[in-house]
Amino acid sequence: MHRINLYIKRLFDVVSAALLTIVLMPIWIVVPIWIKLDSKGPVFFKQSRRTKDGQVFQMLKFRSMVVDAEQMEAGLFNYENDPRVTKSGRFLRNSSIDELPQLFNILRGDMSVVGPRPCVIDELGDFDTLNKRYRKRFEMKAGLTGLAQVKGRNNISWDDKVGYDNQYIDQFKKIGVFEDVMILLWSVLKVFKKEDIYEKKADVSMTDAEAAKHAEEEIIRIAHLPD
Repeated sequence: MHRINLYIKRLFDVVSAALLTIVLMPIWIVVPIWIKLDSKGPVFFKQSRRTKDGQVFQMLKFRSMVVDAEQMEAGLFNYENDPRVTKSGRFLRNSSIDELPQLFNILRGDMSVVGPRPCVIDELGDFDTLNKRYRKRFEMKAGLTGLAQVKGRNNISWDDKVGYDNQYIDQFKKIGVFEDVMILLWSVLKVFKKEDIYEKKADVSMTDAEAAKHAEEEIIRIAHLPD
């Protein structure tokens, strides 16, 4: 039954991603023009991420930050009022439109509509030495949205995200694609409410760079705790 649900899930991914790509055609025309007029750099942002079984792929987004933003200030983290975010990028992030190019990742088979969000390749440290709890979240293909996103997105810790990701995997094995449908509907509501877009600092007195360094070290430490 699980194999049948995976087949239905893939069919749903392809059909929904193809339809959305066509329906959202005006966005594919307007947004790239806006990005190019707003700041120097490419329209799309490509980043190496991990999906099922830790496989690496190039995830696509509309560029919402200045070029080489990952090498500046908070690195992979995005706190409120981040100066690296462009004017167009702030709108794209608040509306989640910056994530739409991942529809092409879904069509290619790198991602699914629903699943654990793909982490940056070294965000959790060495993949081969992750503990069992953190490795479990890679049992399913990475998703455009997921249970962790509707439960708190960037307002919860990485450890909480892993807990929700693993909960999703267990629930999918029980009820299959019905779990995906519920999460997808919930995700639409979250987008309209514009909730939990920015990450929170462990200590508000820290600079963005200090908060990011602290968060990165803590994430990697917990991900490699003994089972």
